[in-house]
Amino acid sequence: MLDAALQDGTAHRKCVFEVFTRRMPNERRYGVVAGTARVIDAIASFRFTEEQIELADFLSEEAKQFLRDYKFTGDVDGYREGDLYFPYSPILTVRGTFAECVILETVILSILNYDSAVASAASRMVSAADGKPIIEMGSRRTHEQSAVTAARATYIAGFDATSNMEASLRYGIPASGTAAHSWTLLHVDDSGKPDERAAFRAQIEAAGVDTTLLVDTFDITKGVENALEVAGTELGAVRIDSGDLGIMSRRVRAQLDEAGAFNTRIIVSSDLDEFAIAGLRSDPVDGFGVGTSVVTGSGAPTAGLVYKLVEVDGHSVAKRSSGKATYGGAKSALRAYRASGVAVAEVVYPQGAEITRKQNLAYRELTVPMIRGGELVDAASDPFNLEAARATHRDALQTLPWEGLALSRGEVAIPTHFVGFPEPAE
Repeated sequence: MLDAALQDGTAHRKCVFEVFTRRMPNERRYGVVAGTARVIDAIASFRFTEEQIELADFLSEEAKQFLRDYKFTGDVDGYREGDLYFPYSPILTVRGTFAECVILETVILSILNYDSAVASAASRMVSAADGKPIIEMGSRRTHEQSAVTAARATYIAGFDATSNMEASLRYGIPASGTAAHSWTLLHVDDSGKPDERAAFRAQIEAAGVDTTLLVDTFDITKGVENALEVAGTELGAVRIDSGDLGIMSRRVRAQLDEAGAFNTRIIVSSDLDEFAIAGLRSDPVDGFGVGTSVVTGSGAPTAGLVYKLVEVDGHSVAKRSSGKATYGGAKSALRAYRASGVAVAEVVYPQGAEITRKQNLAYRELTVPMIRGGELVDAASDPFNLEAARATHRDALQTLPWEGLALSRGEVAIPTHFVGFPEPAE
């Protein structure tokens, strides 16, 4: 497309591309924007090496030279990282020439689709946990680079820590974890018989009594007994990684309390998702370790975001494919709230237009400037500024109507209203 556009003269037409989704995956009530800061950073540093250019030997010399000189010089607006989105929310708007914008499609979507899918799943899990801490432990269930960015996305959505040390180093996310079964199995006596107490003793000596001991390698009841024998009643926590977690947590809590270990916490793991976490909410569980489900989007491994051309030289354009309706034109968005602070609608309108606002509602601008003339606007695009993104997400969740937090399938939490647009072409 780039090569042909350079040859037919359309490459330098002023265009607007937009990132949005037509529907929420699995009929979820809301999505979470994540990866925006990484996208902005990627756009600002997007370059081509000579080796990459020469590999594309099918390109004309004009196209190759364009890639050699490539630097994005346009503008980008978008939703704040951590904010919520709904069908047709203009999550990211990219303005520039066709040539410089079209070539960014893959990098933009690959980041936003994965990070937002993980954050959306993580947010549901945080809601299900109802204030109890969650550790991200999914590195072994995804690509080695995705493992790092998944940890970042879960932290934005409210997870408390990650077991991925690279994510902790790169983004400052608190690191946490527990010993694996291999640690317990490593310890055998001279006759080859498993020695669980030796494993616990060594861990306590190395990490202190506030550590978390994995007690289900063999018999859980005996494991708790051995843990208390070695660590005493001030043991920090025990982890259960198998069996019926509800039943086992109640039994372990009773065993700990009977021994006087009232402050020893119970952490559970084992293929948890938001539904399993919600089912354990009334049980004596003090925290969760979540792996496979969160890094795979808990059944929705992509957010389903698309990157579509919506404006050319100031003229609105839209595709007409059946089932893939598109609203043309550059857009801005507001979120409307009742006096109580509960969100009631997402209002999408033509960029720059003046729209009527209802007097009994409060409004918040959703789209903010991120890049102007190819340069980052401010520190809001800093990929390390996760605390601001966490706060944005936390505040946004508190505005949803109660049914919007439901885990079951259903209507989106708030509807999207288009103001000032003709009906989309089908």
